[in-house]
Amino acid sequence: MSQSGSQAAAFFRDVRESRMVWLVRDGDGSPTRLSADGTRSLPFWSTSPRAQRAAKVWGHGLRVESMTLDIWCDRVLPDAARDGVVIGINWSGPRLVGWSFTPREVLSRLAAAT
Repeated sequence: MSQSGSQAAAFFRDVRESRMVWLVRDGDGSPTRLSADGTRSLPFWSTSPRAQRAAKVWGHGLRVESMTLDIWCDRVLPDAARDGVVIGINWSGPRLVGWSFTPREVLSRLAAAT
């Protein structure tokens, strides 16, 4: 399994267990990344230490915050789907890379995670 694949598997397993997701943000919101095809990705992490590493890599005074899985599923994912934004999952490494999924795919993978 690729590094991104193992990070994604860990994400779904971790958040099912902890019932929390983690993000990085500043006063203007959370950073996003624009892909080559024009799709915007909004990243989330499955643990505080993972999100803290991302905040350190990105810098710029980003802070780590958490939200419950229920709020994420009920509010964030529908908003992202409406806006055409995909969800970055446990991006890692010096360039913060990893997989992104549509909100619908996130919900399906979360339901299937064991």
